[in-house]
Amino acid sequence: MADETIGVVGAGIVGLATAREIALSRPGTRVVVFEKEREVSLHQTGHNSGVVHAGIYYTPGSLKADLCVRGVSLLREYCQDRRLPYRETGKLVVAVREDELGRMDALYERARNNHVPDLRRISQEEIREIEPHAGGVAALHSPRTAITDYPAVARAFAEDVVASGGEVRLGFAVTGLHDVPGGVEVSSGQEKVRVDRLILCAGLHSDTVAGLARDRPEPRIVPFRGEYMLLRPERTHLVRGLIYPVPDPRYPFLGVHFTPRVDGSVEVGPNAVLALAREGYTRTGVSPRDLLGLARYPGAWRMAARHWRTGVKEYRGSFSTAAFMKDAALYVPGVGVRDVVRGGAGVRAQALDRDGTLVDDFRIHRVGRVTAVRNAPSPAATASMAIAEHIVDAVFEDPSAT
Repeated sequence: MADETIGVVGAGIVGLATAREIALSRPGTRVVVFEKEREVSLHQTGHNSGVVHAGIYYTPGSLKADLCVRGVSLLREYCQDRRLPYRETGKLVVAVREDELGRMDALYERARNNHVPDLRRISQEEIREIEPHAGGVAALHSPRTAITDYPAVARAFAEDVVASGGEVRLGFAVTGLHDVPGGVEVSSGQEKVRVDRLILCAGLHSDTVAGLARDRPEPRIVPFRGEYMLLRPERTHLVRGLIYPVPDPRYPFLGVHFTPRVDGSVEVGPNAVLALAREGYTRTGVSPRDLLGLARYPGAWRMAARHWRTGVKEYRGSFSTAAFMKDAALYVPGVGVRDVVRGGAGVRAQALDRDGTLVDDFRIHRVGRVTAVRNAPSPAATASMAIAEHIVDAVFEDPSAT
């Protein structure tokens, strides 16, 4: 249908990519992005490590796997066209103990099924050729894994939306969603905007905003803060590309790793500690409302019962640089406490089901004329343009959306 107005809640990279896809692929359709902050990409996108994932980790056939592989090619081409940073630094996924080799081999098979380009197993000697200061007994090498500047990409998406006749309304905190004849009324205080259809990409607040549309209560968002160290400038030469551990399949987090940034710095991290607020970027950031909501949710207690030992370890690293760097030094043995300073932090919107299961795959719900993105963790930034295609196809091709 032409001459519709489509609303998108959230000006992170997924929301802006979706708005851009509508604006470019649906001539005559007006797009309005609603964002509570005074600038775009302020939260998860703005605190992203900048990694363009190649698709190594994700379950074959899952949305994550399919959309990541598609998203990489779209993002690479977009960055080239817009002259945005995109550097194929390559990645090593390193096994530091013999008992990790089985998991590494299973990861290799998974990556092959996901058609990760040019991936290969390498020996200890080959690790040293690629990363002279790295440890490990064997590794997977992904030479096409890249880094970029996701806030810059998001700003470019916003520019595309506006250039196509759309609007990005900043400072518009959505407080109400109401069905009206033929559409949805979006409220921010006393201000009301009518749209024909609405897409929710609210990130850290995805469950609460979806609740305004009377979507089901699960999954709920549990915020995890990821804290980083930075290598001192005189030590950044120790790391050429991305160096990652072999992940534990029980958790959606990838563990402490080394990440070069497009500005030349090198991050070490992140850990994963339960944040005390959805936007709790510091240890002192506390929201009584968010804490009460977490305490009332049975899934949070079930998650804590399963993973409390890991939680204690992560908190130890949060307060002790020595503890934080203990694991990191397994991968670059020459790096210690004196080689790093405290860096920034981000908060991950981790979806959690009522049974305490950490939701791994992307999850998208439909409630009448509202489409809600309920879980879009990493690699959502990498896959953002492919996620946008997927959402737009679902919205405009599903007869129930009319």
